[in-house]
Amino acid sequence: MTLNKKMPARRQRILDFIQTFIEDNGLPPTVRDIQKACEISSTSVVDYNLRILDRDGFLNRRPDVARGIELLDDAGQPVGAVPRVQIVGRIAAGSPLPVFSAEGNAASQEFESIEVAPDLPKRHGRLFALEVQGQSMIDALIDDGDVVVIKPSHLAEPGEMVVAWLKDEEEATLKKFYPEGDQVRLQPANSSMDPIRCSAGNVEIRGKVVSVIRKFG
Repeated sequence: MTLNKKMPARRQRILDFIQTFIEDNGLPPTVRDIQKACEISSTSVVDYNLRILDRDGFLNRRPDVARGIELLDDAGQPVGAVPRVQIVGRIAAGSPLPVFSAEGNAASQEFESIEVAPDLPKRHGRLFALEVQGQSMIDALIDDGDVVVIKPSHLAEPGEMVVAWLKDEEEATLKKFYPEGDQVRLQPANSSMDPIRCSAGNVEIRGKVVSVIRKFG
């Protein structure tokens, strides 16, 4: 990382803090994190200094993203890049809908990748992500537009939140999984919605939710 260039002490302190924060937490700080840690009077002052650091090639910054700071090395390449997971489609938190298969390899051009905490790939291995449609899981703090990070799996424990594929309908849904003899109950986390009940042979588990990335704004 390019830390040897001459710069004002405050700007150097900001850069040092960003580097330390990423090393300690595995993700970049917010503007308010920087303001508080570096004892700066306002977020606008932080924003000004970040723009200068961006201009001078110390970092890349996306002002529209809360943690959109990426440190650069001397070659202008990202330092300690945060792991990203591919968003491969949409999943219904409501009535089931067709969804991209987790077993496939190509993602829709409409979707992108999303940053995840570094410990997730370390703990769970290969992951994929789905954008949520509907509000059947709202009581589990999963809203329309949020992104769920999924560990591929064909097995789940009772009560785990899963991507369930309904074979006959060729549709998928995001629900809590409850096997009940030769039946399966796919339970929403919304008191106003009824569960989906179907034969166990009609349900295939495609994955388990390991993280939720909230949509804000």
